[in-house]
Amino acid sequence: MTTTTPNPDPIEFMKNLWGNMGFPLPGMVTPTVDTDEIGRRITDLKAVEGWLKTNLSMLQMTIQGLEMQRSTLTALQGMMQAVGSGAASEQASPASAHKGSSKD
Repeated sequence: MTTTTPNPDPIEFMKNLWGNMGFPLPGMVTPTVDTDEIGRRITDLKAVEGWLKTNLSMLQMTIQGLEMQRSTLTALQGMMQAVGSGAASEQASPASAHKGSSKD
């Protein structure tokens, strides 16, 4: 029987990642002569980079989807207004034509 762990909070992941590296700010890398430590930091930073790229692409796709939804709704509203104004003008036209023919 396997137990699944819930997905970790991304913010907590970032805090733990930066906290474990031993420096408070991302831009302040402490120099070290241990190549294994440098390799671990590179691996960790590449993991963060991949996570950020994934979130960026999901954000961009969400924005594009919402823009498409907005343009579709705008087009439908325009079509409904055109149909509504066309129906109103058709109702006015036969009535005036009918009045004109009854005078003859």
